[in-house]
Amino acid sequence: MKSDQSFNPGNFYLPQFKKDLNIPLYISKIPAGFPSPADDYIDQTLDLNEYLISHPSATFFIRVQGDSMIGAGIHSGDILIVDRSIEAISGKIIVASLDGEFLVKRLIKNNDQILLLPENNEYKTIKITCENEFIIWGVVTYVIHPV
Repeated sequence: MKSDQSFNPGNFYLPQFKKDLNIPLYISKIPAGFPSPADDYIDQTLDLNEYLISHPSATFFIRVQGDSMIGAGIHSGDILIVDRSIEAISGKIIVASLDGEFLVKRLIKNNDQILLLPENNEYKTIKITCENEFIIWGVVTYVIHPV
């Protein structure tokens, strides 16, 4: 098994709300087939900042490096939207600092035990102990990556 990989903390970004970015939003949902010719009109516009960011003052973006979370759909180079105001409950994917290293993992709280689970079998589960310096920076709310 590989040892845990952390990602580069040099790629932190704060959301910018300088101007509206209104993109057309069509009224109907699209099937994974052929669209209906009757649905070719726009219902409203969509500002991605409003759609993806619930708490602007508590939100930041960070770029991922490494492949320990590929099973959760998080790939190297992806951008995570992270909200510091959401409670980090068991099962959530979090951004944290562990002994000075930043990482993204699934948080598991089990009785008095805290575990950080990778979403790739090539990596080991991390058990947090009282000797660790552990700080949760926030909960991942969205993952942005090209298809």
